[in-house]
Amino acid sequence: METSAVGGTIVTPVRKRRKFPATALTWAAVTPFAAWALARVAGLERGSLPTQLMTATPYAAAGSLVPLLIAALGRRRAATAVALLSAAALGASVLPRALGTAEATTGRPLKVMTLNMLFGRADVATVMKLVREFDPDVLSTQELTPGAVADMDAAGLKTLMPHRVLEDEWSAGGSGIYSKHPVRPLWDLMPAVGHKMPAAMISVPGGEPIEFIDAHPFPPLGPQVSDWNEAMAAFPSASPDRVRIIAGDFNASLDHAALRGLLSRGYKDAADQVGAGLIPTWPANKRVPPLITIDHVLVDQRVGVQEVSVRDVPGTDHRAVLAQLTVP
Repeated sequence: METSAVGGTIVTPVRKRRKFPATALTWAAVTPFAAWALARVAGLERGSLPTQLMTATPYAAAGSLVPLLIAALGRRRAATAVALLSAAALGASVLPRALGTAEATTGRPLKVMTLNMLFGRADVATVMKLVREFDPDVLSTQELTPGAVADMDAAGLKTLMPHRVLEDEWSAGGSGIYSKHPVRPLWDLMPAVGHKMPAAMISVPGGEPIEFIDAHPFPPLGPQVSDWNEAMAAFPSASPDRVRIIAGDFNASLDHAALRGLLSRGYKDAADQVGAGLIPTWPANKRVPPLITIDHVLVDQRVGVQEVSVRDVPGTDHRAVLAQLTVP
């Protein structure tokens, strides 16, 4: 405030500082996680991009604690309540995979190994080392090429696992089932949707044969998302007449409604059962570490799960999944 030379007083108005829109910013932090939780719990993902984003749900679950903290510190009661519900829903969706629920079961031992070989480029020496060390009864391969078939047989696979149902191709579409035990192909079990997905009856000693499907739907990229959904729906439900195992690259995580829908038809995820369900399997051998879990061994509810581990294989962008099971 000043005095004018001609008399009077000059008053300079004090500018009021605008209040920081804390409430709006709090809701801006909370809302995306609330929407994510709703989509995950209700299975609302639609289209290619939302389907792909859903694989990041474990990271969203961890990140949901941040807006909860912001809302709580800001004493925004409504936002805190929504943030708490969102974090709880996401946590309940994710945490059981790290805890495991498997119970000890008896039965015939069965070891399953599955690996996407990335156009047949997986390092044959490493694959054979795993086969010799783990000694799987069944090896499920995706992106299997004629060259990879020849190379693995030359390295000793033909002797170790002489029985097979192969649909190898010079592309990502090839797949193949290798077995230590006699197999009978089931050529008409899976419809022609997605990559080749051979199936077989495998004569595991000590009881009835088991049915095995090598899974590899198209990835849900762009218009292929409809083929992916169709393939996921095409897998047969579990049957009381036979034990069935589905193993491979599903291009899906347990946060996808399509895969949860398949599980609801009589299956369980082997890794999920033993607390290994959050171990990522893709992309391997990149500058960034593996981020998401899209390779699975799904088993009939009657199958016991003893252990599941994941191994790196040079030359491919997927990790191998090794499951020790027991079948009735």
